[in-house]
Amino acid sequence: LWVVLGFSLAFGDSVGDLGIIGDPTQYAFFSGVGMEPASEDSTIPFVLFATFQMMFAAITPALISGAFAERKRFAAFVLFTIAWSLLVYSPMAHMVWGGGLLSTLGENGALDFAGGTVVHIASGVSALVVALVMGRRVAGHHIEPHDVPMTVLGAGLLWFGWFGFNAGSALAADGLAAQALMVTTVSAAAGMLTWVGASYFSNRKVSVVGAAAGAVAGLVAITPAAGFVEVGGALIIGLVAGALCFSITLLRERLSIDDSLDVFAVHGVGGMWGAVGTGIFAVAAIGGVSGLIDGNPEQLVVQIAATAFTIVFAGVMTFIIIKVIDVAIGLRVPEEEEEAGLDVAVHGETAYVPWSGSA
Repeated sequence: LWVVLGFSLAFGDSVGDLGIIGDPTQYAFFSGVGMEPASEDSTIPFVLFATFQMMFAAITPALISGAFAERKRFAAFVLFTIAWSLLVYSPMAHMVWGGGLLSTLGENGALDFAGGTVVHIASGVSALVVALVMGRRVAGHHIEPHDVPMTVLGAGLLWFGWFGFNAGSALAADGLAAQALMVTTVSAAAGMLTWVGASYFSNRKVSVVGAAAGAVAGLVAITPAAGFVEVGGALIIGLVAGALCFSITLLRERLSIDDSLDVFAVHGVGGMWGAVGTGIFAVAAIGGVSGLIDGNPEQLVVQIAATAFTIVFAGVMTFIIIKVIDVAIGLRVPEEEEEAGLDVAVHGETAYVPWSGSA
């Protein structure tokens, strides 16, 4: 999808004066996306940039899947991913990174180094919309993580991979990439500490799953700021992210919203805080743009405006997409298939053999 159309919609020249979407024909089928740099300012092949951006395009709709786990029809999942990628992700990427609407706000545009608005707020808000529209699973109760070692392994791989997201967004092996790498791990560690601390004060337990979630919250929050803030700013961003995102999980439980992977709490709210935090802690010495603490309060206003726009745009578009799919083919599997489990009922595979109790 990215090769055929998505990249062109995201990074082609703006269609119209609003700057919402790129020219769908400019880079269709990667036409003109070759081995030479795209401009004199670039030091990397254009095809490398397009492939790097494909990673973000692929992972963003996948994040939303945590909000409808174990109850969505596979056909609806496929159609939703296609529609959301073209109608939400590509326009957001164009507006922020492709020279579109949000890049023109204020003097410097909305700052988003590696995906706070484009990836995390957009997917987090969309996940909340989908979870609310689809409702809870038939089981009707919170289902605990069933493989803690795999969860921790996945979080570790994600933390390591996030260096590629953030440091790689410098688009060069230089000092900015090194700075982004450092602030990424500092924020992740800080988020983990406050999540674990908040969890302990809440239920007197220290959970390794909670530690993993806290690290991801810190990673999410630093993503838009990674190329603009100093280490001290990253520390504060991570500390706030862990506590804030944990508190939202408690609210989600109280409201009985079945977002099984806390996509909204971690990615949505973490991304919102990160985008706003960028406007607070950005310093010109790092990324060339000042925020509130560096004497430029206007940038904080721009970040808040971009955050609000992303919430509304992603929320409304996702609601329209999900309702159209529901009317066209239906969203949920039958109740008996949901109770049997989608591994067996939909995919004809047994993920786990039930334990019989015998040796």
